[in-house]
Amino acid sequence: MPKASEIKKNSAVEYEGRAYFVKDIERSVPQGRAGGSLYRMRMYDVVTGNKIDETFKDSDMLNLADLVRRPATFSYSDGDEYVFMDSEDFTQYSLNRESIAEELLFISEDTEGLMVILVSDAPVALGLPPTVDLEIVETDPSIKGGSATARTKPATLSTGLVIQVPEHISTGDRIKVNVEERRFLGRV
Repeated sequence: MPKASEIKKNSAVEYEGRAYFVKDIERSVPQGRAGGSLYRMRMYDVVTGNKIDETFKDSDMLNLADLVRRPATFSYSDGDEYVFMDSEDFTQYSLNRESIAEELLFISEDTEGLMVILVSDAPVALGLPPTVDLEIVETDPSIKGGSATARTKPATLSTGLVIQVPEHISTGDRIKVNVEERRFLGRV
């Protein structure tokens, strides 16, 4: 049973008899408190998708929910439903666009390392690899000698995500992106 301070983003916890998916964590240290840090967690009910914000002391104990992670690949989208296929037993899992809107910014047809997260055999979320390879569809023209400076420019990727890239990168390049920091890592 981990303490609140040990809970990470994208963990699943049991709270008040329900399973919640932790999407965001803010740590604060109130002035003049000898007790320690407070952790404000934005959590989504894995079944209904309802959002709650709760604050925990760093010593509060939380139960981790029983999660199963299955390797999967993106199969197709049907309206607002996105279908992923289990890489091992070929089971199909449908996830609603709303519940995975953030993750869709990092997924293309050939993204590898995806995980469908199941709670009680029902798909509730999508786990992303630490880095993804995406193609730049729009950016300012590259500048010769631009690799000598640390200046950056915005680039729109094939998924709609916009990140900052070095000036020497051009439209059509495939780049590696750090998913958590939404940061350019290099050319592929």
